[in-house]
Amino acid sequence: MSHGFELEPAKGPAVPDHAALATLSLLLDRFNSLLIKLSMGAMVLTTLVLTYAVVSRYFFNIPTDWQDEASVFMLVGVSFFCCAYVQSYRGHIGIEALASLMSPRANAVRLFIVDLVSLLFCVFFAWKSWALFHEALVEGQTTSSMFAPPLWIPYSMMALGMSILSLQILVQVLTHITNKRSAN
Repeated sequence: MSHGFELEPAKGPAVPDHAALATLSLLLDRFNSLLIKLSMGAMVLTTLVLTYAVVSRYFFNIPTDWQDEASVFMLVGVSFFCCAYVQSYRGHIGIEALASLMSPRANAVRLFIVDLVSLLFCVFFAWKSWALFHEALVEGQTTSSMFAPPLWIPYSMMALGMSILSLQILVQVLTHITNKRSAN
């Protein structure tokens, strides 16, 4: 099993041969890097919020009804905003048992099929997330807690994150199609 990151030092995502695709990939990489930095800040903020909640409840007996949902919302954003960055490095966990048994050409076909199926799933997930976002926004849906933050917040982060992931996978699928084949 491979996690991708331990295989070799990361030099950045693979750059497509096609000029327009390479430009899109570069822009996507820069946007993903910005989202990673924002996500790191959100993780630190989540830690501070949860620490405040524990300290205020334990030492001062002050109830906090907002910290759980605020933390969950930030963690939802972090999870979905980091997916495309990880995908750009092919850092998602993958089982390499088949790859080691297949020829390089057959493995390239396998990767293409996996990317294509992943793209279809992620586009569907993004579409449904945008539908949930719209429904929550139009209907004014909130959580059932006393704090009652609007549900469009986590749904928008899910939708945006899955849309960016779909775009990242689309770039990888188009790279499979447009890159020049190396002679084997």
